[in-house]
Amino acid sequence: MHASSIQAVIFDFDLTLADSSDAIVECTQYALGHLECHDATPAQIRAVIGLSLPMMFQTLSNDADPECAAAFVKHFVARADAIMVQSTRIYPEVPALLANLRAEGLSVAIVSTKFRHRIDAILTVAGLREQVDVVIGGEDVQRHKPDPEGIAQALGRLNLTASEAIYVGDHAVDAQAAAQAGTGFIGMVTGTTSHAGWAEAGKMAVKSHVGEVASLVRAMRSPTPQASADVA
Repeated sequence: MHASSIQAVIFDFDLTLADSSDAIVECTQYALGHLECHDATPAQIRAVIGLSLPMMFQTLSNDADPECAAAFVKHFVARADAIMVQSTRIYPEVPALLANLRAEGLSVAIVSTKFRHRIDAILTVAGLREQVDVVIGGEDVQRHKPDPEGIAQALGRLNLTASEAIYVGDHAVDAQAAAQAGTGFIGMVTGTTSHAGWAEAGKMAVKSHVGEVASLVRAMRSPTPQASADVA
């Protein structure tokens, strides 16, 4: 990837731009309870945020039955319809971050396993929907991350090639999807992977919060050697 070619930043949503983990924990425990499955702890649930709902169910329950997974999704969505939008907190650095990226001429997109209509509603409540050019949600793809389908859709909507975009996410599946799509990647530390963990995996990452993405991307776009050294 040629640094100066970056034209867009594509974000995951949960634990990247926003924290809806309390609501996800509640929805997951609600769904598992209706299926009379063993309870999952909040820590176990938080570790799988970012996976598709069927994969979350399979990971938490060790049950590969598609009918059980479909029932889990049904109950999860029913509870999420009631609590998810109002229970989600956009990270405080996000409004300035999105404004800065757009002021620098960059397109902004979101690719997430969360439903698009839910992301749209959360962004609208926060007054941020107009700052995002494209949203690709879980209902828009046939294959979820780590498959790159969602990122590819976003690139197509933005009329960009993979080398012109950076994907930002908190989970290993985000890094895998970026690698398969051919985009760059920046790791978040608001999930279960630390800055040291991303570095060990050979991935660039923020040190503290999502607001740092703007300076990382700015340095990557700069042709000067000093700018590159700042993010090494």
